[in-house]
This record gives sequence, C-alpha cells and structure tokens, in this order.
Amino acid sequence: MNLITADFILNDAKAVSDKIDFSELQGKSILITGASGLIGHYLVASLQNAYQNGIKFANLFLVIKSEPSDCFVDLIRDLPVTIIKGDLTDIHFLSSLPMADFIIHAAGYGQPGKFMIDQVKTLALNTVTTLQTLEKLKPGGKYLFLSTSEVYSGLNHPPYTEEQIGTTNTDHFRACYIEGKRSGEALVYAFRAKGVEASSARVSLAYGPGTRTDDARVINDFIRKAILDGKIELKDAGSSMRTYLYVTDAVEILFQILFKGKQGVYNVGGHSRTSILGLARSIGGVLTIPVSSPPSGNTGVIGAPDDVYLDMSRVENEFGKTEYISLEDGLRRTIEWQEHLYKGK
Repeated sequence: MNLITADFILNDAKAVSDKIDFSELQGKSILITGASGLIGHYLVASLQNAYQNGIKFANLFLVIKSEPSDCFVDLIRDLPVTIIKGDLTDIHFLSSLPMADFIIHAAGYGQPGKFMIDQVKTLALNTVTTLQTLEKLKPGGKYLFLSTSEVYSGLNHPPYTEEQIGTTNTDHFRACYIEGKRSGEALVYAFRAKGVEASSARVSLAYGPGTRTDDARVINDFIRKAILDGKIELKDAGSSMRTYLYVTDAVEILFQILFKGKQGVYNVGGHSRTSILGLARSIGGVLTIPVSSPPSGNTGVIGAPDDVYLDMSRVENEFGKTEYISLEDGLRRTIEWQEHLYKGK
C-alpha cells in the first residue's frame, strides 16, 4: 500500500476530528492495543488529525501483533509514536508495557474464524490482558475496553439495551469470545468501584476502510468475491438480520465515551438495518454484479446470532449523536478501499 490509502483514511477520519474535543490529550500519553486493526486505523488517523491541529500529546504507544502495513506506517508520520510489537497474552510482554494517561484496549479477534483458532488466547486477551492494561493506567487517567454486541447472544427481542445481557452458557460454540468480553467488562466495573474512570464499549458490526486482504468478515468477504470473482454466491439464505456501523461513527462514539462517558458500559452500534442477503445485493448493486443464494433451508454460521441490533439511546442522549453514515455511503467508501487493495491481484 502507499500514501494514497493513508490519505484516504486520514481524510475520512476528519469526520471524527471535527466532532471531538481532543484537548484533554495535550501533553499526555496514550496507549492503544490492537492499533493496526480496523478501528485502530481510525483511532490513530483521528489522533494524527488532532495532532496536526495543535493537540500535542507527549507519547503515543501503539501495540500491534504483526508487522504494520505501509498504510499504517504512513498514518503515524510526524507523530511522537512508539510502536510496540508483541503478544498481548504473554505476561512478560504485558509487564513491559509503559504506563499511560489514556488507554484504549482494542486488541482482540473480531472475526469468528480467528477468535475460534485459539480459544485460550481469545479468553486471555479479554481477561488477563484487560487486567494488566488497567493496571498500566496512570492515576487520574481514563480507560476504554472494547467489548462486543455478542454479549447479548441468546436474547431474541432486539434492540438490546445496556441493562441486558445474553443467556448463552459457557459451552456455547463462541463462549471463548462471549465470556471473555463479559469478564473484561466485569474487570472494568471492578476498577470503577475503586474510583478509576473506565468504561466498556459494546461494539457492533463496525466496517469500513483499513482492513487487510485476509479479513473474512462478511462485508469484506462479499466485496472481495465481487471484485475478484465478478459475483457473490451466499452459503446460506442470508435471512439473518444485521445493523451495520461505519467506522468513523464507531470511533467518534468511542472517543466520546473515553473523554465524557459517565456510565460503565455503552452500546456502540448503528441504524443501517439489512439482512445478509440484502447486504450482498447492496454490494452487488454498487459493483453491478450478480448475487445468488441457496434455498432457505440452508443454515448460517454456527453460533452466529439471528439478529444484531443495539439500542443507541444512551449514546444519543448523553453525547447528542444524531447523524450516522448511511449503509449506501459506507459501502461505497469501503468498496473504493477494497478496489485499491486488490489492484494488480
């Protein structure tokens, strides 16, 4: 990747920088785990924009697991940044992390295909790593843990509010992810009880530019098939309902929670409701390619919820969030990014 893709994200992230007051970061240190992920790209791009607009934070520690892309390296140009590469489930590596005034624990496998590969590490990332990063927070600092809407698994009547929790057991197919996130949230509440300013964000189906070619989440999978195969063929009837959230809206809400949040947990979701089949058809419409699905009797991904839809009243009432990027606009931006990724392939 080259500077074009970095500038694409930086320009897109201006929508966040224009709405967030970053003044609390002046002269402070920031630590972000999972910094090279989808949301991480936009967290960093927003901070780059803030820095260029005069918010001179002292240190930005970015924790990543694998080699950063050229795009990511370009995103952090001119920043007082330290890249820390390592395994966040390694207790020795965790102990070496620096203290910071603001910590965003965004590391974790958002893709079922990845978080099921090593279930023990998935649990550790959301438990041991959460505990250790909470203890890296400087006195008077602020902490944000990225949880998931999957904690609502087992409920049947969305939209779900923050007062609700799912009904799945510890032997659920995706329990390593669900229970890990629930435990992470419990740790956040335990530290809040000690006076620490910490919150959890139940992020739901964020999408957008910034992904790699191996990202297997359904939007990226559909776009990849559309670009490379000239068609989208669903593996099931695509009847499950989803509510998508464009990444700039997600990151805007996350920063609002970090700086101003008064509650221990917040939903971070959108309003773009569609079925999986409807999503495929929307992508097919943008790229003018055919979409097909098997008979309705076919089942979807094991353990995946039938409907994902979060109540956003808490965020909207507390932070005045009223505008969201439409699915049509978000898909166009995401497709533009993906087309650039697959050029020459």
